[in-house]
Amino acid sequence: MIRVRPSEERGKNKLSWLDSKFTFSFDQYYDPKNVHFRSLRVMNEDVVAPGKGFGMHPHQDMEILTWMLDGAIEHRDSMGSGAVIRPGELQHMSAGTGILHSEFNPSPKDPAHLLQIWIMPEKKNLKPEYEQLAFPDKDLRGKFLYVAGPKAPVTIHQDADLHIARLDKGDEATHSLAAGRHAWLQVAHGAVKLNGKELRQGDGAAISDEKELRVAAEQESEVLLFDLA
Repeated sequence: MIRVRPSEERGKNKLSWLDSKFTFSFDQYYDPKNVHFRSLRVMNEDVVAPGKGFGMHPHQDMEILTWMLDGAIEHRDSMGSGAVIRPGELQHMSAGTGILHSEFNPSPKDPAHLLQIWIMPEKKNLKPEYEQLAFPDKDLRGKFLYVAGPKAPVTIHQDADLHIARLDKGDEATHSLAAGRHAWLQVAHGAVKLNGKELRQGDGAAISDEKELRVAAEQESEVLLFDLA
């Protein structure tokens, strides 16, 4: 079973410096039919204006991933971590017992476009952690690359695996889904067919009771696939 969450039906919030779209309920946007999917709690698409960003703010008991689509975001936090995140780099924070962090677009002229993803952790009060890792384009091309999860290069403290693929037009990437597992597919760029269903940029899909996922690119595309308990 595949249930599509169309891009145009997402929640929206537009400020002078921030344009956000919410796949799941977030902040003042609430949709009882789309609060979360399995352990996947937040899938926000943000565009941050040049020189602007989020000031220091707290998080607790959440696994937070940032995947850059265009531009860059400068990160600082209460653990002393500081870095600039660019396309092809995945950032992970385990907020655990509590963390403060800020995110700013360091460019004076270019917007920053990113996906912010929250996953509910396997247990509360974990020790806060920070990770950031770059994945070369050649490793993401034409197939799903396992980038984050309990046994992945980037750690997630939950039974949740993230795979990312960059597909040229005509490429097809496949993923086998074990019995009892579920999945979420998010189209970051482009347009694809998921087991024959058309998905466009910004669309997501909740997947259950499917043994194999076939993602065929209708144009150059980038997709994120979460394999979830």
